[in-house]
Amino acid sequence: MNERAPRFLIVRLGSLGDVIHAVPSVAALKRRYPGGTIDWVVDPRYADLVRLVTVVGSVYPFDPRGALSALTAWRRLRAARVGAQGQTGRGNQYDAVIDLQGLLKSAVLARSVGARRTIGFSRRHLREPMARFFYSETVDPGDATHVIQKGIGLMRAVGVDDPSIAFPIAVPRSDAADTLAARVGSSGYVLINPGAAWPNKRWPPARFGALAAAIRERRGLRSVVLWGPGEEAAASAVVAASGGAAEQAPATSITDILAIAKGASLMVSGDTGPLHIAGAVGTPIVALFGPTRAERNGPWSPADISISRIDRCVCHYERRCRRAQPCIDDISVDDVVAAVERRVAAR
Repeated sequence: MNERAPRFLIVRLGSLGDVIHAVPSVAALKRRYPGGTIDWVVDPRYADLVRLVTVVGSVYPFDPRGALSALTAWRRLRAARVGAQGQTGRGNQYDAVIDLQGLLKSAVLARSVGARRTIGFSRRHLREPMARFFYSETVDPGDATHVIQKGIGLMRAVGVDDPSIAFPIAVPRSDAADTLAARVGSSGYVLINPGAAWPNKRWPPARFGALAAAIRERRGLRSVVLWGPGEEAAASAVVAASGGAAEQAPATSITDILAIAKGASLMVSGDTGPLHIAGAVGTPIVALFGPTRAERNGPWSPADISISRIDRCVCHYERRCRRAQPCIDDISVDDVVAAVERRVAAR
């Protein structure tokens, strides 16, 4: 009788950038067990994105902010362990639940599934150290710097030893992307993303507008300004400051951004989800970093360029800056124009 193919469950609820950064870990796991099944528990806001990861089987939306949603997802997860006779069956049981999040809530969720093994990071790599008490095994990924490398390092617990970074994401067709491409024409476009969840990750809209004007003058490329919920005013301010060099993108979903980023000649953004989407689909990047570390959260391609002011920052990984002027504002338009020139030349 053939041995049963292994089954794994990934817990990585959010945020958008962190979900993107988890994809290479899942890809590495699938390379190691090509016949295995990999399911994923994720925040409902990112479920459509995870469904596009070609190596993922079932996707379980889990909203920790809503009791009913959380209970429904938990029941579905527990049901995955039920055998054909209505008993808890080893044939359907997960061989391991792997918590890539490292929070107390994700660790509790991972353990509650009742798998044979519950795997998480060792204490020094956890954002909430209490999480370690809910793991049956912990892994120290060593001196890995980038969160992608840390995640792949966690997979060593299940025999993964290939550190290659891959993003098996099926980029869907998008009406918004098609409309944009028709409007811009064959000359191509640069994607600008001025928004971010943290105020001190946002570069001033007026500077993005000046950047768009410089790109049009130097490269003849038009800029398209992305925006999400609550960011439309910032996008409009970029367009107004661009002297006609930029236009506002249509309203987009996360899956639209995949297609729009795939078609862009370049992406310029702070440390936020759309930046990491662009990296996942291979778009050249110039990234702007203030309170977060580019070597930990930034682009992973050696050809991409990060401009960082972390050495001057006094509010590392804090949502709001304690200075009157955020450290990201120390990045000048000339700094970014020069980086854009280098990145375009490298391409």
